[in-house]
Amino acid sequence: MTTATIKQLFTYPIKGLTPQEMSEFMLTAGHGIKGDRAFALMFADSMKAANIQAENAPWMSKKDLAVQNDWPLLAALECHYEPETAILTVKREGVGVLTAATNTAPGRDRISNFFTEYLTTIEPTKEARHPERVPLHLAGNSSGETRYPDRETVHISLLSQATLDQLTERAGENIDVRRFRPNIVLEGMAAWSEFELIGQHFQLGDAQIEVTARIGRCVNIEVNPETGDRDISLLSLLQQEFGHAQTGVLAKVINSGNVKIGDILTSIPVTPK
Repeated sequence: MTTATIKQLFTYPIKGLTPQEMSEFMLTAGHGIKGDRAFALMFADSMKAANIQAENAPWMSKKDLAVQNDWPLLAALECHYEPETAILTVKREGVGVLTAATNTAPGRDRISNFFTEYLTTIEPTKEARHPERVPLHLAGNSSGETRYPDRETVHISLLSQATLDQLTERAGENIDVRRFRPNIVLEGMAAWSEFELIGQHFQLGDAQIEVTARIGRCVNIEVNPETGDRDISLLSLLQQEFGHAQTGVLAKVINSGNVKIGDILTSIPVTPK
């Protein structure tokens, strides 16, 4: 049975920063998407406590990282990463403020110092789990193999366009898909019907996936992805209108393969063990 088609694809090279829209990418069993959340801005005191080095730092919780739900004005920075050259560029209000390589020690130091300094100019939320303005270090490396998603278990995320459209209707203003930071946006399925996919296996392009769980949301969805302002009370809206604070679903990659915009999500019968 055909369920939906891929409308948009996103990766997030540095956790908590600008998404990058893609036309295709590879799903890898046991890993997810190479280069997705491959870097993170990790607090130096967390690294010291765990006795780890930045370049090959293992997965750590969001409380150890600078992310938008604690530091919303990170969203005001326009960041672009080029994996072929390992170059990160950062703009603010259209003006370039940083260009540095992630695969050299001087470049990594420049990136770490830039974001450390930027945090001194902005305020954390009242709920911030790590409000101290201690130095940041760029964790991860340019191989794309390191990963810092919200959960230690490897996953990708999917969201129905119809769900986003219904949220826009109820909110009375456009809800930008970037607030929810999905990897894959699906069209051709009803609002909230992605929840019905949980526990099922699907062919998606050349890959096979298993949808595993709903995604519980945090205050990050209230952050405007252009300005960094917390401007729409989406958590309250979800609770009031739908009785929960969940959007989209997680999935794990069962068999590796390439996926691209326009690929079809098709259910696969699973033989009971």
